[in-house]
Amino acid sequence: MNDQINEAKLDERARQAMRDNGFVAVFPQEVLDQVKALKENRQTQTNGSIQDLRNLLWSSIDNESSRDLDQIEYAEQLDNGDMRILVGIADVDALVPKDSPIDKFAAQNTVTVYTESEIFAMLPEDLSTGLTSLNENQDRLAIIVELVVKENGDVPGNNVYRGLVRNHAKLAYESVGAWLDENAPMPEKIANSPDLKAQILLQQKAADRLHEFRKAKGALEFESIESSAVVVNGQIRDIKSVEPNSARKIIENFMVAANVEMAEFLDNHNSLSLRRVVKTPERWDRIREVAADLGEDLPVQPDAQALAGFLDKRRAADPEHFPDLSLSIVKLIGAGEYVVQRPGEDGDGHFGLGVRDYAHSTAPNRRYPDIVVQRLVKAAIDGETAPYSEDELNAIAEQCNEQERAARKVERKMRKIVAATVMQNRVGQDFEAIVTGKTASGTFARILRPPVDGRIVKGEEDVRVGQKIEVKLLSADPRNGFIDFAAL
Repeated sequence: MNDQINEAKLDERARQAMRDNGFVAVFPQEVLDQVKALKENRQTQTNGSIQDLRNLLWSSIDNESSRDLDQIEYAEQLDNGDMRILVGIADVDALVPKDSPIDKFAAQNTVTVYTESEIFAMLPEDLSTGLTSLNENQDRLAIIVELVVKENGDVPGNNVYRGLVRNHAKLAYESVGAWLDENAPMPEKIANSPDLKAQILLQQKAADRLHEFRKAKGALEFESIESSAVVVNGQIRDIKSVEPNSARKIIENFMVAANVEMAEFLDNHNSLSLRRVVKTPERWDRIREVAADLGEDLPVQPDAQALAGFLDKRRAADPEHFPDLSLSIVKLIGAGEYVVQRPGEDGDGHFGLGVRDYAHSTAPNRRYPDIVVQRLVKAAIDGETAPYSEDELNAIAEQCNEQERAARKVERKMRKIVAATVMQNRVGQDFEAIVTGKTASGTFARILRPPVDGRIVKGEEDVRVGQKIEVKLLSADPRNGFIDFAAL
């Protein structure tokens, strides 16, 4: 008889997974008290250094279900062919002072954890989806990153300052992407506003410029298949895939540009910074083997531009299986990490994005490093001493790296429980898979359709990370989230 995991049981498993991995799953009373005081005394404090930008046609594009809005955008065509881009980032620090109860809680968990049934927010929802969210038709304080994008996509300079903003249109990836990519009807808000339509199309044009420039510099273009549970009448029935689209690419390109410019701004102001780095791959030889299996010869030494060219060729030659290849290469490159960088120091950069300087800053409602970077930037704007010492930043980086790994474990555990529930009726079937990891606890693989992770318990000796193989589903245990494969 099949085991059924309903939403209530899924919530219980998610909370237990959070506790098992070192997270505090419930906000303590002193945090709730601080939130209550903020709600009772809410006011937008401004001064002469904060620019009033509420008249600009700001908009946001996020998931349909998203309520914690961190970023809004505005684009303007300049007479000389350049484009001016403004990215507004929620000023969370304005309501969450350093070392306050909310800040200490956020510094412990460091990240919002998204599970199939429940979101464990880093900040209380009255903040992350309320007072510090860039909600539609609400006045909010923001950190503004101003970029001038040349016709070739270069961003030769930047400016960062504080502003007062108003999001005039909360838009969704799903409907905007369908309009831009599939000739679907315009979302109602865009259809009702010719100015908003022109604004989104201008943003797409600017994003294309930024994308082409990064691509020429060796940015790697992957295509992932994300998943989410389909729940019907409280029961998990299926797993659906989330596909990339042009709306997501607009925000991705603006986000990358803003994070690069934020890092450069701190460096130009002689400030310490917390960087996000993806080091040169240690398993480059294995990446070369993957390419050789497909008839391509990559250089002996790691070369992002050569790898980007290889990925472009494969996307064109075999788009159906490109997500499989993407997953292989991502796993071989390895995860990113937070590090502290001194001003003027050459860092490791971000191999996957093809950039030298990168500081997470565009999601302060969801990631603690972004709040830390925000405080460093605000100090630099005001000409004040940095609010953190190098030792403090190193400790923060270490905690963030540890909790990010823990968050991946929680999210992976919950995905596997959902997947096992769906897959228990498919035991005995064969699937194409990618080997995703080899650790002391076993060898793991992911099937792409549906996107499901599991452990290889038979025939694992002769497989390698990044290898494409056939597997048979041997068992699926929803109670523990165990999925076992045999390599064929």
